[in-house]
Amino acid sequence: MQSGLELDSVVSNTLISLYSKCGDTETARLIFEGMGNKRDLVSWSAMVSCFANNSMEWQAIWTFLDMLELGFYPNEYCFAAVIRACSNANYAWVGEIIYGFVVKTGYLEADVCVGCELIDMFVKGSGDLGSAYKVFEKMSERNLVTWTLMITRFAQLGCARDAIDLFLDMELSGYVPDRFTYSSVLSACTELGLLALGKQLHSRVIRLGLALDVCVGCSLVDMYAKCAADGSVDDSRKVFEQMPEHNVMSWTAIITAYVQSGECDKEAIELFCKMISGHIRPNHFSFSSVLKACGNLSDPYTGEQVYSYAVKLGIASVNCVGNSLISMYARSGRMEDARKAFDILFEKNLVSYNAIVDGYAKNLKSEEAFLLFNEIADTGIGISAFTFASLLSGAASIGAMGKGEQIHGRLLKGGYKSNQCICNALISMYSRCGNIEAAFQVFNEMEDRNVISWTSMITGFAKHGFATRALEMFHKMLETGTKPNEITYVAVLSACSHVGMISEGQKHFNSMYKEHGIVPRMEHYACMVDLLGRSGLLVEAMEFINSMPLMADALVWRTLLGACRVHGNTELGRHAAEMILEQEPDDPAAYILLSNLHASAGQWKDVVKIRKSMKERNLIKEAGCSWIEVENRVHRFHVGETSHPQAWQIYQELDQLASKIKEMGYIPDTDFVLHDIEEEQKEQFLFQHSEKIAVAFGLISTSQSKPIRIFKNLRVCGDCHTAIKYISMATGREIVVRDSNRFHHIKNGVCSCNDYW
Repeated sequence: MQSGLELDSVVSNTLISLYSKCGDTETARLIFEGMGNKRDLVSWSAMVSCFANNSMEWQAIWTFLDMLELGFYPNEYCFAAVIRACSNANYAWVGEIIYGFVVKTGYLEADVCVGCELIDMFVKGSGDLGSAYKVFEKMSERNLVTWTLMITRFAQLGCARDAIDLFLDMELSGYVPDRFTYSSVLSACTELGLLALGKQLHSRVIRLGLALDVCVGCSLVDMYAKCAADGSVDDSRKVFEQMPEHNVMSWTAIITAYVQSGECDKEAIELFCKMISGHIRPNHFSFSSVLKACGNLSDPYTGEQVYSYAVKLGIASVNCVGNSLISMYARSGRMEDARKAFDILFEKNLVSYNAIVDGYAKNLKSEEAFLLFNEIADTGIGISAFTFASLLSGAASIGAMGKGEQIHGRLLKGGYKSNQCICNALISMYSRCGNIEAAFQVFNEMEDRNVISWTSMITGFAKHGFATRALEMFHKMLETGTKPNEITYVAVLSACSHVGMISEGQKHFNSMYKEHGIVPRMEHYACMVDLLGRSGLLVEAMEFINSMPLMADALVWRTLLGACRVHGNTELGRHAAEMILEQEPDDPAAYILLSNLHASAGQWKDVVKIRKSMKERNLIKEAGCSWIEVENRVHRFHVGETSHPQAWQIYQELDQLASKIKEMGYIPDTDFVLHDIEEEQKEQFLFQHSEKIAVAFGLISTSQSKPIRIFKNLRVCGDCHTAIKYISMATGREIVVRDSNRFHHIKNGVCSCNDYW
């Protein structure tokens, strides 16, 4: 310019491309406009490409239209650029018009680049894989890039089986896959859980010398982590260690693998620390994964340190980091901090709303969850199946069936009736709210069931004490060819445990690995200890623990301790408590169970000693709480509750009930008052238990025709269980009680548990 030489079109076009690649669209535009009548087809194509490559899609489209108006006929480069500008949801409709133009001009058959851009336009613009594949089929000339692009898009949009089939067609056509092809087809194997095929492909990439490539390596790490039958990350770690160089992608892949395994969150955090100590700068995906690990561990302190580092690097405002911070706080039970993290998000998306709604739901704050649900509707962001599933989970967790039914109505209006994820959530909601028949109706109306659907129904029947129906459902599931998973077997073993079917439970426990290759986990061993312990076979339960191939964890010992409490075996109970406290020294539940065991045996000195130890350790017992939903509002009651607006009417009803059921033969069982007080005080104390207060409130607040549904956070008291049976006879009401363990359907003085729980 300073030389005074007049720029010809070739130099000007080159400068437009130069400034375009540097992101300086304004200078490129000024040069283009200054060319006047020297602008040729290359100039127009360069300008369309400049706008398209710099996220100025509308300007690219208008420039293309201006070019046509001036009589220029587009070439393959110009078509490719304008189609790229249409590869988004806003302008996909323009892209479809241009597609027709391309077909008429013959460029689709003549140019590979145009075909590839069209494939991407249909996929990115409208998720239309069908039209993308039609473009692929029409292309007379295909190269490795074309095949790989189509395989990748199939894999990315959930059509993993089609991706693998296309990969095989590509090989039959004589094309040799490259690292990008293998990376995509390995992702497809991961999606389908095809470990055997994934291993074959791993052998291939080793022979071709591609195993050391970062993209292929990351895909292999992910595949081994997600497809490992035992949840192990050992093979993923081997692949990672064999990679000659590690960048942020490979580190993030292995960290994510450890987090997704479900049991290696501490190791994931250690790997993150190792990565940053090696001067690898984490990206937003790295932070998202490690924050999830902190959430899984309920370790907000480490999470806050990680987030501070994200702030320092300037990527804390990225949505996925902010969303992970919300989830981390929510999983740690710190909903106030989760809400603050949500409120300061610069740009909230549906994932952000889902994270906070899910947090409120899981922390039993359904009112806040439902308020946010209405806020989402007002923002126009749209409500996803996950949002509805979280709200249904929230309703289920507190037994708010009225709210759950309202959501069900919204789902039907929104066209989610056939959504598998939603139907599974509905089954769980109705089951956990005490209406097992409504859950079964949803299950029966499902067109497409997966292992979660079957497992949810089996779990529901088990929790409600219908073991025979649970096992029938399990056998039907096997007949359909649906393969059970670890959780299915927890449900099956629980069903056997709830009714004392010892031989049946042992049969299913032994068949887990033999018939389905499922290695028993700690939860399955705990179910077997529960099965034996409930039946009073405490010695056998102890022998089973000693025979375990794994070292029993606190869950197993806690299960045994609970059985010792029920059957009054102080000696074995003390041993179980010692084993729990050895592993989890600050577990208040172990102290409480042991204290109750001594109290029921009248060993008050030991009770005092245990409670003193708890006080010194600042351990707090979880307070018993019962609640009931009446007219879409949840009413909570603690022991001796007097703060409720209708407290006077409730206690008046309780006094009348006490007189009635005593006349019918009810005798208060003061053994359940675990305090060293006078007998008369014990009887008064029994009638202040939260579940009795909730039942009394239900009687004065609900229609005679409806069952009373009570929910309790702890195991229902034995005396309350007996009293409620008498109350059901005295009032003619059906009373459903959900405690921390199971459901009790009480009608005409008979409970579905047959007094075995």
